[in-house]
Amino acid sequence: MPISSPVRRRVLGCDARDRTGHREGAAVRMRLALALATALVVTGAVAGMAQPRQRPISPSLRASLGAELHRYVSTRRVAEHVSAVSLAVALRGRRPSVNFAVGSTRYRGGVPISLNNLWQIGSNTKAFTAVMLLQLEAERKLSIDDRLGKWLPQYPAWRGITIKQLLNMTSGIQDALAQPAFLRAYAAAPDQVFSAKRLVSYVVGLPSKTGWVYSNTNYVLAQMIIERVTHDSYADQLRRRIIVPLGLHDLFSGMARYPRSVIARLPAGYYHISPEAMPDLASQFNKDQSRYPVAAPASGGIVSSPGDAARWDRALFRGRELPRKQQRELESLISEKTGKPIKKTTRADPAGFGLGVSQLTDPVLGRVWAYLGSTLGFRFLLIYVPRSGSTIAIGANSLPEHDNLGVLAKSVYQKLHRAGVS
Repeated sequence: MPISSPVRRRVLGCDARDRTGHREGAAVRMRLALALATALVVTGAVAGMAQPRQRPISPSLRASLGAELHRYVSTRRVAEHVSAVSLAVALRGRRPSVNFAVGSTRYRGGVPISLNNLWQIGSNTKAFTAVMLLQLEAERKLSIDDRLGKWLPQYPAWRGITIKQLLNMTSGIQDALAQPAFLRAYAAAPDQVFSAKRLVSYVVGLPSKTGWVYSNTNYVLAQMIIERVTHDSYADQLRRRIIVPLGLHDLFSGMARYPRSVIARLPAGYYHISPEAMPDLASQFNKDQSRYPVAAPASGGIVSSPGDAARWDRALFRGRELPRKQQRELESLISEKTGKPIKKTTRADPAGFGLGVSQLTDPVLGRVWAYLGSTLGFRFLLIYVPRSGSTIAIGANSLPEHDNLGVLAKSVYQKLHRAGVS
């Protein structure tokens, strides 16, 4: 199940849990919904530079990056119940310029992780969903200002909500994946497939919220609209519109269950939020979630190599996926603090949400497009740095209560920046 939330704020080092020192059960459920996304071995590969002005990746920088990942797995292994982490950096070339995989496929045992392994990218999936709707708009098959009453009349209470409000999280519709009834149903049978209709049923009749409110239900409804407009499945549209044109051979959508060939490439992914903090999912504590279907595929169901995810992210923000008008719509921001439109994020208002994408202003990274997606067993962080046109992608195989992936990303960025390659 995709889980997201203020998890994006962890990149800024200000997770609300760390500020308060504790969390109430309802808040933990919301965080979960906002993401419902041994011996240590280092392997590395570097592709050739596409542009001569780029400095090459030196052996010393490669060694430094590998050591940083090795250190993360070693020092955070117990606290995060993590056994593996993988990094890709896409620079000014058509292929990822840097790839690393560190650790083992299981917390106790397994085999060394490799560049062949895949990762659940969690709510980074939302950008793919938003792009497909914007592509349909560019083709004049819909408008993001269309109201739900036009495409999903079976939900009359939401008939006045626009597609854009779904995508930028201002619809007010509550999050199905944060509801205790859903969490109990998942915990009782994590191998089950939840239909879009069933997921939405968990919040039908609940009062609407106001302002900017993160909700996976928005993207379940977005999936239903894509399928209604195209008379095709979400997975087929994703393949035709994005995967094939970009040549993404290691990126897959799991609309029900992932093929065995895909599952075989996933490391174990551990749920590591204590039963005290999240009693509804107590039965899943420290258990491998990687073989289970993701509950809301259009919200968090994509699996990918870090390399392919980095290539996608760079293509997206370089304007290769959308016409100029739709690109502006994608990047139009709502302040996560005030719920009002903003032109850009600032130190004072550091987190803004577009249409499935997130902009952050950070003292170390500056102003970047960054998204930390989670599922019950994985975290996946994508950061696009406009100044250099590079993307950093990092995957880790656990969902812990206290996460340091943003700290690792900043360290990677600083090493690249000091070396003049990011």
